[in-house]
Amino acid sequence: MTKRERFLAFAGFEKVDRVPRKASYVEAMKNRMTECLGCPPDDFFDMDIGRGAGLTAPDGFKFPDYSVFHPEYEDGKDGFTIDARGCGHLSSGFYHFTSYISPLRNATRFEELENYPIASNEGWGDDEMRAAKVMAQEEGTYTQIFVGHMYENAWQVRGYEEFLIDLLTQREWAELLLDRFCDNNLRVAVAAARAGYDCISTGDDVANQNSMMFQPDLWREVMKPRWARVIAAAREIKPDIHVWYHSDGNLWDILDDLVEIGITILNPVQPECMDPVAIRKRFGKRLAFDGCVGTQTTFPFGSPDEMKNRVRDLANSLDAGKGGLMLSPTHVLEPEVPPENVKAFFEGCDELVY
Repeated sequence: MTKRERFLAFAGFEKVDRVPRKASYVEAMKNRMTECLGCPPDDFFDMDIGRGAGLTAPDGFKFPDYSVFHPEYEDGKDGFTIDARGCGHLSSGFYHFTSYISPLRNATRFEELENYPIASNEGWGDDEMRAAKVMAQEEGTYTQIFVGHMYENAWQVRGYEEFLIDLLTQREWAELLLDRFCDNNLRVAVAAARAGYDCISTGDDVANQNSMMFQPDLWREVMKPRWARVIAAAREIKPDIHVWYHSDGNLWDILDDLVEIGITILNPVQPECMDPVAIRKRFGKRLAFDGCVGTQTTFPFGSPDEMKNRVRDLANSLDAGKGGLMLSPTHVLEPEVPPENVKAFFEGCDELVY
């Protein structure tokens, strides 16, 4: 099978020649793996990773000057940076972790949100997106593109507590930001569908270890219809496009909703929070999994033998030879993960040949 054939078989619950697998790393861990393997891990391990490219800004486009929202800091100095949404990041001095500084954290008037300069991708080009598809076809791999966050972008711009308070006390503030990010996401999804992509990636972290971060009904009222709009717009153009959704934590309460709006692949199915076998029994072939190998448990704290056993047990219990399972860490791998466990993960996957 080519990687594209394998991906489509996995996502469509059809027989695969091997269980697809992949992993990603923070920079420090990637450097450790490179030292251990003698080359970058992406070159060493045969992974099932798709190809894609986003929309491209027109010539001369400049992002807004967000420094005015952070007068107490200087971009690029003393560990402070500003991202493409205007959020400040202050280095903690510990690997890649930063403190968020939300540009609208002190907003007291609705007009401040209305006037906040979120960069729109309206009118951006799809040449690079289409070129990436051609390259994927030549390589025999699948095409996938992340369309963007919605809830996460909104709270990062507004402030975490401030955004949650807005949801409860002045919802029009929260919905204004959600709509602006939703519009950007929709344009990427539609462009990917027109370009013939195999999969669009979506998602927001809306759950913690034990439950949702807020009442499921609130998610259904506010977030669900916006994601449904994005997915429906893509499916109107390409009905068979797969939709991958990410959220860490325990999503049990909204799994029916995700399937209802068209999610076909769930990531990461964090085993410390949800039982993959129980979810499979509940949804059958309506929901494929990407993930399932814990980065809070097996990857950092298991032995190589335990890793191989975990990989084998997952594949057997989920009948992976018939599709529906892509094995991967449930998050990007951090520096405390022993390289031997990463090697054991891929070796264990290599043994799952059907």
